[in-house]
Amino acid sequence: MALTGMAVSGGLAVLKITVGLMAGSTSVVADGLESAGDVLASGTVWFGLWVAAKPADENHPYGHGRVETLSGLVVGLGLILAGIGICYHSLSRAGQAHTPPASYAVWALLVSILAKSLLSSFKFYYGKKLRSAALVADAWNDAVDIVSATAALSALALTLYDPSRFLLADHYGGFAVGLIVIFMGLHVARDTAMQLIDTMPGEEMLGPIRNVALGVAGVRGVEKCYARKTGFQYHVDLHVEVDPELTVRASHEIATEVRARLRKELNWVADVLVHIEPTF
Repeated sequence: MALTGMAVSGGLAVLKITVGLMAGSTSVVADGLESAGDVLASGTVWFGLWVAAKPADENHPYGHGRVETLSGLVVGLGLILAGIGICYHSLSRAGQAHTPPASYAVWALLVSILAKSLLSSFKFYYGKKLRSAALVADAWNDAVDIVSATAALSALALTLYDPSRFLLADHYGGFAVGLIVIFMGLHVARDTAMQLIDTMPGEEMLGPIRNVALGVAGVRGVEKCYARKTGFQYHVDLHVEVDPELTVRASHEIATEVRARLRKELNWVADVLVHIEPTF
């Protein structure tokens, strides 16, 4: 999926930059530069997914999943830098006298909107299915393309409608594209950074963990439940309460069953560390 994104974004970047330069449209060129940045973003995501798929080893007992999350953060930071560059490029020619852009530039933006709509839909679907922060970040990146292309299209249409009054609209449309990219970059960077600092998931995920644990015979309660995301899955730390009169062997068997049940019933749980507590 990431490689497909690279191919599509690369083709759209060449199309929009070429058509934008030929037509003299700043907003189309700006949107093309944003698509060129998508090639790097998708490449980063592909690398993150490739590394994250490696099995755990002696130096990485929790696996390599954090590389996938880290690649999502890199995508977010890349979006911010790309947005700043687009804003600068768009306003650098605003005070220069030039002819209105050619109307055929509109078609490059329409093709981009259609292609990115399809691509972002697939990435959102598989990103959420795999619980991949990097793929979801890349899907948001494509969603930004749709919004930015729409903004560029609106600005270009305004300039073509009345060049004498709205000639600068094309430049400001490019600037708007840059602002949209910056905003989405901040959003993606924040979400992935929260995962990297082990932000706890919501009750919609912790609740099923407790329910499964409580369904194991011998478990009288769940005292603590922590979870942290490591790539596509979560590692869980669980404190369960059992009869204080049980032997160590019996308590260990309950803990083993809790771990096995959680990994079997919740496919997004990578592993579980179960700590036994006496209940009174």
